[in-house]
Amino acid sequence: MKSALLQYTLTLADDSLIMAQRLSEWAYKAPFLEEDIALSNISLDLFGRANMFLDYAAEIKGNNTIADDLAFRRNEREYRNHLLCEQPNGHFGETITRQFLFDSFYILFLKELAKSSDDQLAAIACKSLKEVTYHFRHSSQWVIRLGDGTDESHNKINNALNKLWIFTDELFMMDDVDQEMLKKKIGVDRLALKTNWNKMVDDVLNEATLNKPEGEYMLSGGKKGIHTEHLGHLLSEMQYLQRAYPNAKW
Repeated sequence: MKSALLQYTLTLADDSLIMAQRLSEWAYKAPFLEEDIALSNISLDLFGRANMFLDYAAEIKGNNTIADDLAFRRNEREYRNHLLCEQPNGHFGETITRQFLFDSFYILFLKELAKSSDDQLAAIACKSLKEVTYHFRHSSQWVIRLGDGTDESHNKINNALNKLWIFTDELFMMDDVDQEMLKKKIGVDRLALKTNWNKMVDDVLNEATLNKPEGEYMLSGGKKGIHTEHLGHLLSEMQYLQRAYPNAKW
């Protein structure tokens, strides 16, 4: 039970942490000032969510573990984030598409996690819901704006959607940890979210004049520690200070 709860909490922490790190790469590089601020704020929200989950995971693990140990002292194979989160930013439309797919899942997931029998997970979910509601509104509006914009913006975001779609099915996969947490009424039935997620995505894509990608080929493996080559490069930057100067203090 303790091991499963730790792994479950780390998956949630790692999704937020890795997505936050990706968005932070846009600081001072966004298309215009307002969007630079928006992406930075969303990144900070996700870092905050990650920190709450990591604090709880450290408490579960014990042995004087702290959140920073879990963030900066695990190797690539020990991270449990979904593959979607680690994909490179690419152009602005790719970042927005990745964020939209992520937000549309987590707005549904956190609503269910707020009902968890685990008081700590439920509290984190409740606290995060207001933020993810804004995140979804922001990313979905941009998908519509770019999809129903110029020919160039339409084509770019359509290509981004086709490129990232292969990582979406993994969000709904139930591994042994998910099954155990669901059985104990701690976790969420990911698969049960898919119908509502499809409707949310379809509604936005229809307004954006974009077509949902077709095909059954999907990639997975993140929760097993099997990642794309992109995660290692991301971690080498994110963990540099702690790796170079262990136990460094501000």
